Amino acid sequence: MNETARVEAPIGRGPGAVTVRPRLASWLGWVSAVVTIVVFVVIAVILRNTATGVFFRLADQVAMVLFGLFVAAGCLLFARPRVRADERGIEVRNVGLAKTLPWSVVERVGFPDGASWARLDLPDYEYLPVLAIQAVDRQHAVDAIRKVRALHAAAHR
Repeated sequence: MNETARVEAPIGRGPGAVTVRPRLASWLGWVSAVVTIVVFVVIAVILRNTATGVFFRLADQVAMVLFGLFVAAGCLLFARPRVRADERGIEVRNVGLAKTLPWSVVERVGFPDGASWARLDLPDYEYLPVLAIQAVDRQHAVDAIRKVRALHAAAHR
């Protein structure tokens, strides 16, 4: 491989990079996932031994546990948001896929009054929610938004 074809490091991994994850949402996601699994396992065990008039087999119990695992996986989606930023741009991963943007595309890093989370204002009145910076995290959110805004401001000098 020649020098002109070298691969650049992903955004948010170099010196001066910022990585932010929500605190309360992550905690609630993990706790609710564990509770969900425990509840579905207990229900699967109890169903076989109750006199409801319905005969539950082993397959029904396994299906109940698997369903609980799927519900728990859905709960864990709330622990997924993350922001990585550096002097080149920002990578926002909400519940779904990650989106990487250079700072030249981001017009403003905002946290509107009364909003539950921050957002990136983009051209043509579009915006990208930043679920990793949530108002319920209080001082953690304030520190995070200041760091991301500082990177944005440095890129626009």
